[in-house]
Amino acid sequence: MIKVHLSRLLGEHKKRIADLQRETGLARNTLSGLYFETSTRVDFDTIDTLCRYFNCQISDLLEFVPESTSKRR
Repeated sequence: MIKVHLSRLLGEHKKRIADLQRETGLARNTLSGLYFETSTRVDFDTIDTLCRYFNCQISDLLEFVPESTSKRR
């Protein structure tokens, strides 16, 4: 499973989704999907924009968390 840390990054920078939308030009639906971790895919340009905005690495934004073996069945 991929965890998205957009909500944490926004909190650390004391920003809201609306601020991020206005300052990056990314669609609100895209940002909301990442914030609430309901997105099933994300564009490389979106990742690039967010990493530039927060001056962070991809690993600060996205994290791979292995699912337990009991959930795989």
